[in-house]
Amino acid sequence: MKYHIEGMDCASCIGKIETALKRMPGVSDVELNFATETLELNLAPGAPTQASDIEKTIKSLGFGISANTGQQTVSAIDIDSDNQMAPQDKRWWQTQKGKQVVGLGILMGSAYALSLLFPAYGIWVFAIAVIVGVFPFARKALALAKTGSFFSIETLMSVAVLGALIIGEAEEAAAVVFLFSIGELFESIAADRARAGIRALSSLVPKSAILLDAQGGQRNVPATSLQVNDLVLVRPGDRVSADGSIVQGASSLDDSPVTGESVPVAKTMGDNVFAGSINIDGVLQVRVEKTAADNTISRIIELVEQAQASKAPTARFIEKFSRYYTPAVMAIAALIIIIPPLAMGGDWSTWLYRGLALLLIACPCALVLSTPAAIASGLAVGARRGLLIKGGSALETIGQVKTVAFDKNRHWQANHALTDVVAFTQKDSKYSRSEILEVKMKILALFASVETGSGHPLAEAIVSHAEAAKVFIPPVAFNASATAGKAVHTSCRGALLAFSYQFACLRSRVGSDFIHTTGASGSAAK
Repeated sequence: MKYHIEGMDCASCIGKIETALKRMPGVSDVELNFATETLELNLAPGAPTQASDIEKTIKSLGFGISANTGQQTVSAIDIDSDNQMAPQDKRWWQTQKGKQVVGLGILMGSAYALSLLFPAYGIWVFAIAVIVGVFPFARKALALAKTGSFFSIETLMSVAVLGALIIGEAEEAAAVVFLFSIGELFESIAADRARAGIRALSSLVPKSAILLDAQGGQRNVPATSLQVNDLVLVRPGDRVSADGSIVQGASSLDDSPVTGESVPVAKTMGDNVFAGSINIDGVLQVRVEKTAADNTISRIIELVEQAQASKAPTARFIEKFSRYYTPAVMAIAALIIIIPPLAMGGDWSTWLYRGLALLLIACPCALVLSTPAAIASGLAVGARRGLLIKGGSALETIGQVKTVAFDKNRHWQANHALTDVVAFTQKDSKYSRSEILEVKMKILALFASVETGSGHPLAEAIVSHAEAAKVFIPPVAFNASATAGKAVHTSCRGALLAFSYQFACLRSRVGSDFIHTTGASGSAAK
């Protein structure tokens, strides 16, 4: 059975639902994914637990649920607007938690105003605000206790707030409820942003495609309905609607949303294309080779979801630690309230206040929630920027990296600079230093002439160096052209020059001498 769960804001929500479901007879293999808000489980035939019981239990914990039975495999792209996108499109004040915060804020403001107008009744007005505000949390704490989560964050907060009412600190209790609600809202907003990366990936694939029939007719169809061997038309400027191969036409395609390749790639008949790529300049006919549930974007989304669902070592440690920490804090608070008055004759109200204060400040919300939220956000940001990080463990390892080496300088946007032009000559060379320097300047002039027509970072570095050296850059005469992602070519003073970005080297002929440069430093030989 498969469900969509609404309202999971952190990894602790997963623990609450898992604890409740595992206590239900006949329920097994419970799997929750925080990133996609999905729940999968097996329900034994003839078990006393029914689907309605599962839904009722999850709703009692304060989560929304919608069933999707009979679908064991659903593409991440197919979890569409009906289930996932619509809640994310709401503004924060339109969500349930947002409305709760706004309502509590109005209630708190009204209570404060009434307490100024009627000071004698101020504590009662705040008490009403506290009871109204804490009721949803107390009800959720009770439901969690019934399902096995006795020491939840809601339990700690509810006990502390009700205790504050007992000792006559209604204003402080109201403030605690309001701040706790704001914290819950922030968690919800952070969770939505963490899931935004997956939604951004899903949006790469167009919703519709132009299907070609056997007679050459065209009709728009949903991209999710495409089947293997269907023939689709991809016009200039369109996104490719499915993984496939080109059967007619040639064009340059921007694969950067899928592969990270920073420049368009020239493709022709027989070449493979990816769903989500952008067709630049040609009309293509593409034969579909993979359905929407199995295309490249879907597989990337699935990997991101699996990565977000996995727990990093730090997250596992904190989660295990919190299981013992929370009941220990409640026990210590109880001892603080009881022992000093009984053993040392302390004042009950004073030690009750201190015990309740300990419950509030020792609540492990930030400790339990910070690591999973940070990891989920990091994975989502990476996905939006084309980085697939496989889980929190890998993310933690990346955080320890001190040095990164890049093998393709055109993918790395940095301030390149030409540092040296080196002449490789023998020590007993017949050339004098002045002659070598003159040749260097001539070669640099030719290099800069080639690069004036290119916007490549290495080209800009060479031209800037030549200008700084006050070298006259001869104008490009004719035959200037570029091979996208590979090289730039031109003819200058009768010499054919070409700079290859793919291997970061320039080769040309000057008379009968051969010139070769390698690397970003622009070293040259004559």
